[in-house]
Amino acid sequence: MALIFHTPSKNKNVNKALIAAEYVGVEIKMAENFQMGVSNKTPEFLKMNPIGKVPVLETPEGPLFESNAIARYVAHGSSLFGSSKIEYGQIEQWIDFSSFELDAHIRGWLYPRLGYGTYLKPAEESFIAGLKRGFDALNNYLASHTFLVGDCVTLADIITTCNLVLAFQHLTPKSFTSEYPHVERYFWTMINQPNFSKVFGEVKQADAVVPITSAKKPEAKKPEPKKEVKKEEAPKPEVKAAEEEEAPKPKPKNPLDLLPPSKMVLDDWKRLYSNTKSNFREVAIKGFWDMFDPEGYSLWFCDYKYNDENTVSFVTMNKVGGFLQRMDLARKYAFGKMLIIGKEPPFKVKGLWLFRGPEIPKFVMDECYDMELYVWTKVDLSDEAQKERVNQMIEDHEPFEGEALLDAKCFK
Repeated sequence: MALIFHTPSKNKNVNKALIAAEYVGVEIKMAENFQMGVSNKTPEFLKMNPIGKVPVLETPEGPLFESNAIARYVAHGSSLFGSSKIEYGQIEQWIDFSSFELDAHIRGWLYPRLGYGTYLKPAEESFIAGLKRGFDALNNYLASHTFLVGDCVTLADIITTCNLVLAFQHLTPKSFTSEYPHVERYFWTMINQPNFSKVFGEVKQADAVVPITSAKKPEAKKPEPKKEVKKEEAPKPEVKAAEEEEAPKPKPKNPLDLLPPSKMVLDDWKRLYSNTKSNFREVAIKGFWDMFDPEGYSLWFCDYKYNDENTVSFVTMNKVGGFLQRMDLARKYAFGKMLIIGKEPPFKVKGLWLFRGPEIPKFVMDECYDMELYVWTKVDLSDEAQKERVNQMIEDHEPFEGEALLDAKCFK
């Protein structure tokens, strides 16, 4: 008998077990035609969970309810529970922390805003304060840890990330989470892991706190028969006027598009870089400096601030890959090279970036949280040693600064 999830749809509680199943290679099927309010009221369902709540996992040994218990069942006997007695205890510790210090406050803040319960401002302030306290503790811990326990993903990371999703999607915009850079880094590192993204898909951070949903429905005015007929007979002019009033305003231009024209055409450089297969120094590097316009573009070195955390190669590479994905907003205005350096951990992450304009664009600094995780230094074009460093980073020169390259990634 296969494992069967009885639930109307996927959500963060269901996803805990689904992600664990991806890691351990267990197949879980979703119950067909499950209807909330109908299926969970049947005698068969109430035998599995007497209070009729979802999700419920049907197993060969019997049913299970409560999402953390279900996730534990799926992960049982795997590396998701650590490699020692102390790691097992720490995993359970962080699961409890996530449930009581994060999830409880997130749900207490979110649900009244969605209309599930009475909204009370003092109560909301208490939940926000509690969540900030939890974020503070988590941020301090993650300053020196990539994962919650050990050197790889465990059930603690799965459950904590699933709980954080509600906050990032509905409650905590960049203005909130920027105060907790290690929590930000941890969340996006986890959510971009293949087994997480396979279940969650694309996750976008909220632009603002979800608005309060009014529990009261507006009273409908009793229509007068004659007026109602007239409205039906003259719809077109009014609809047209409404459409004209609601027409979207033109999107403001990016400030970089208003800069004086540059002799350097970024797409020409990207094309030259991509098409040069041999004699890279003589063709691509020489071509770069021939094209480069120091008045229209600037070059920047970046060094990751927390290299001591880079103890696992694939996690470090995923971290850099996630950064490049989130830099997509600047693709029209930037070119970048990111090097992951070293044969043994901790691995160093260094980069070179070409940006339109004399400074790093403000919208990039504001919207891509990864920027805060690096030290940025403008290239001194009068320094030949720095120019040679630029050349070596563009061509993935190895060894780089005396060390082997683990990986090199390009943003173009």
